[in-house]
Amino acid sequence: MTDLCEGGMDDLWSIATLLLQVWFSVMIGLIMIPAMFGLSLGVTSVYIQILVKILEWATLRIQRGHRDRPTLPVPAPLPNGLIQREGGSMEQEMGELRRYRTQSISRGEFALSDSFYFYRKGLESIVDDQVTQRFSSEELVSWNLLTRTNHNFHYISLRLTVIWGLGVIIRYCVLFPLRITLAIIGLSWLVIGTTLVGFLPNRRVKNWLSELVHLMCYRICARGLSATIQYHNKNNKPQKGGICVANHTSPIDIVILANDGCYAMVGQSHSGLMGVIQRSMVRSCPHVWFERSEMRDRHAVTSRLRAHVAAKSNLPILIFPEGTCINNTSVMMFKKGSFEIGGTIYPVAIKYDPRFGDAFWNSAKYNMVSYLLRMMTSWAIVVNVWYLPPMTRQEGEDATKFANRVKSAIAHQGGLLDMAWDGSLKRDKVKEEFKEQQQKMYSSMVVGKKARNSQEPHTESTRR
Repeated sequence: MTDLCEGGMDDLWSIATLLLQVWFSVMIGLIMIPAMFGLSLGVTSVYIQILVKILEWATLRIQRGHRDRPTLPVPAPLPNGLIQREGGSMEQEMGELRRYRTQSISRGEFALSDSFYFYRKGLESIVDDQVTQRFSSEELVSWNLLTRTNHNFHYISLRLTVIWGLGVIIRYCVLFPLRITLAIIGLSWLVIGTTLVGFLPNRRVKNWLSELVHLMCYRICARGLSATIQYHNKNNKPQKGGICVANHTSPIDIVILANDGCYAMVGQSHSGLMGVIQRSMVRSCPHVWFERSEMRDRHAVTSRLRAHVAAKSNLPILIFPEGTCINNTSVMMFKKGSFEIGGTIYPVAIKYDPRFGDAFWNSAKYNMVSYLLRMMTSWAIVVNVWYLPPMTRQEGEDATKFANRVKSAIAHQGGLLDMAWDGSLKRDKVKEEFKEQQQKMYSSMVVGKKARNSQEPHTESTRR
């Protein structure tokens, strides 16, 4: 009896060993090696095509179910907002409020009806706040068979429920272990490879090997997310000695961009596992890491970045000027510091396809570990990346106007909403300068240009 048990255990170990050998052979031969050399066997493309067909079928089933069973709650439509906004300037909207009066804004006089403009704007912000909407997940038009996105959708057929159940098994029992394994291998190789390259004395060979190691590791990590990335206009890729700026949706934006080229990262120094990765990376490549105390010194940060850009042999700096993650629908205010450095700006627009998974990181709701688990249990990461033509500051253009011009170009190319609000409103209160700006705009209309011009000589004589 004991011999039979021992023989059974040996057989189980043999089967487990065989399965592990097959698992690693398939992973290394079909995923890792092609990824390291930037090749694709087309497996991910076929997988995405199958997903598209399944999601289209699920959408049709949901629509048919609502026709056959009218009692089912219908998903709410997805309007641009809860209320209709005028979209005009302050002067235009106040002129509309005064249309029944003989008084016009051009006369520069106060009218009681002007207060209704501010009442309306305040109520619009309370009812339909366009800023905080950018810090929550993007709404889906149809259900993508993920439990986390079925708030407005319900199971309406047995077949749809079975497909959902099979999807859970595939995502958690097949894709998740595979992705975790690839991520661990990619990060381990990044630490080991960059550390070894850091000991090399030859600068040319060292730079070449450093770029090779970085590319291989990021490509393995991208495969670990089942990322399907379409790069457009590669002739506009960021060049050495330049500054790459992009809209920011997720921490994996770095993996998406570094999958197609090497960049010098900019950020705060960390401790723990992240600190180990940062220290190993900086040994082989001139990444720019700041201590927490340095981050508050704007002059020190600008000086170090300017020195990096001045060396034309250095990799392009990768910066996300929004300073926080936005939910894949908009581009918010770019901090002007990145545009005061000088040099050539290479804008990049990133747009994720929300049907296969929500790439937005809501840091107020999920920590990094929870977020990465959600990413690795999604269907896939499908993203488009557009390289825009390089841009430089025009004569007489300050850093703020230059930042807004670059932001508008990125928003237009990516099909994103161009917003003037600061992304730091995610955590902070509205700055006083925004309030003062509105006050100055209204004051200039009430006082009138003619009155201001008549006061200038009097003011000048008083100074004398």
